[in-house]
Formats: sequence, C-alpha cells, structure tokens
Amino acid sequence: MVSLRMVALYHSKHFTSASQMAAYLGLVPKKRESGKHKGKAMLSKRGSSVIRAKLYMAAVVAKTWNPDINAHYRRLKARNKTEMQTIGAAMRRLVQICFGVLKHQCEYQAKITIAA
Repeated sequence: MVSLRMVALYHSKHFTSASQMAAYLGLVPKKRESGKHKGKAMLSKRGSSVIRAKLYMAAVVAKTWNPDINAHYRRLKARNKTEMQTIGAAMRRLVQICFGVLKHQCEYQAKITIAA
C-alpha cells in the first residue's frame, strides 16, 4: 500500500530530490524554540498523515529486515538516540530509497549484505 501512494505522490508533485519529498511528508526536524527556551526538535508532521502512518509501520518492520536500515538503526542506537528518533530516521531512509527507485527506474539493492 505504501508503494502505490509513494508512486502517486512522486508523479503528482515532481520532486527533484528525496529531501524535498521527505520535507513534503513532514519527515524533517522542526525546532521548537522561543527566546531563551530551547525546545526539542521534532518531526514537522506536514503533508499526508496517512502516508506517514504507513511509513511508520514500514520503518518498524524495515529496521529488522532491511540490512541498510538495520545498520543505520544500530548506528543511531549506538549514539544514544531514542527509539522514536531512530524510527523517524528509518522513515526518512525509506523515502530516500523509494525516491531513488522511482527516479532511476531500477530495482532496489541493499548496499549492506547480511552474512548467511
């Protein structure tokens, strides 16, 4: 279901980069500051909440089964990032993968392989 929505989104908005697509979906950090108060950076949550919800579940699964996302997840956990921060990063990574597949019209191949 995520793939159909990503294809439709890609073709309807004519994004030139994966960063633009991620920003449109609200997967970029937004600082919440005021004066001397330094708030936490959270996802901006712009764009379609339906696609974001589907990407969330896809990211939860991908952090276990996709070798690239799993390696990224482990790197972030080693840097003491929270679970939600790592899932947000996995969601953005999935958008980058989808954008690359759609732009280059080629099958996704993991850059990191899992030893058998």
